[in-house]
Amino acid sequence: MIKLLIADNHPITRKGLEVLFSASSNIKIVGSVDDGEAILDFVKKNPVDIILTETDFPKLNGLTVLRYLKNDFPDIKTIILSSQPEEVYAINAVKAGAAGYINKSENVITINEAILKVHEGGIHLSNDLTQQLAFGTRVNKGGNFYKKLSTREAEVLKLLTIGRKNKEISKELDINEKTVSTYKARLMRKLKVTNLVDLVNQAKLSQQV
Repeated sequence: MIKLLIADNHPITRKGLEVLFSASSNIKIVGSVDDGEAILDFVKKNPVDIILTETDFPKLNGLTVLRYLKNDFPDIKTIILSSQPEEVYAINAVKAGAAGYINKSENVITINEAILKVHEGGIHLSNDLTQQLAFGTRVNKGGNFYKKLSTREAEVLKLLTIGRKNKEISKELDINEKTVSTYKARLMRKLKVTNLVDLVNQAKLSQQV
């Protein structure tokens, strides 16, 4: 049985996934948590094969959790289950250590297939994104912008867009505040803006394009 940990800050989503996999013959849910810190606490104490997780948490965002897992628990595979556009975040998630990215609009069959594929050593992305990456075609304006960001830049930008301050970002990413300021300056140059408000607004627009 594949030992699956579910992580999502919405109780209804967690409960729904628990119900969906309750009758599975090859996947067993071993835990259900609601934030990034809880993921790390759980895997320290319990055996887990795969984590199915959201990216937007009040404590430790998904990309930061991926970094910790990749370093400290390399045998655990992680699949991101998110409502964020795949073409915007999937590449950075995979670079950070994820083995798959699924949009929450997908059906349970796709989620099940992704878990089995990842457990066997594969990486799950949608067919569209896989083809676009393989042939180097354009994803869209926003997707191309995010592909140009490093994983750390994407982490900083994601935290800025949800209102985190420099001090909070430095604590969450375990970097100093000066480094956060450096990343902000880089992001402003790449997005061609001169202040934080425009940076956040432009980032959100890039997600919507």
